[in-house]
Amino acid sequence: MSDNKTTSEGRDPALFTLAKGQKAEMIAAMLDTSSSSKETVRALQRKLYLKAKQQPSFRFYSLYDKVYRRDVLQRAFDLVRQNKGKSGIDGVTFESIDSGMGRTAYIEEIRETLKAKTYRAMPVKRVEIPKRNGGTRLLGIPCIKDRIIQMAVKLILEPIFEADFSPHSYGFRPKR
Repeated sequence: MSDNKTTSEGRDPALFTLAKGQKAEMIAAMLDTSSSSKETVRALQRKLYLKAKQQPSFRFYSLYDKVYRRDVLQRAFDLVRQNKGKSGIDGVTFESIDSGMGRTAYIEEIRETLKAKTYRAMPVKRVEIPKRNGGTRLLGIPCIKDRIIQMAVKLILEPIFEADFSPHSYGFRPKR
């Protein structure tokens, strides 16, 4: 029987042949929140930037709740994944997240630990990398979960500080 049959004796739609847990992940993937999270995070960053730019003496007292917003964590996940870094000390890779609990559940787990204020960063994996002169230097590789949270914090803080930086400063700044 051909896999591309569409007649009544053909194969079942993929969604109905998946296990229960896989269905939710498949539906979430079909909804593709990555593009909408990119837009909502960009809108949030714009608001933070404008507030900081228009009111330089304003103090941002409540930013922590923005770090664990779903859209911020989803965007952070996407950005960390694009970097294609290695796994940290826990050995978790993006492939193991995809084949295990899935992206949505992984992000939700991070969100809940941040919201409950129970999150603790893991130790950094230390790797020696060779230098040109024959020596080595130590490189620290945080686990994926830590990198996602660091990226979420960066997404929130960066627009606030960008408003204060000199337009003539270029080091370690986005799009400069």
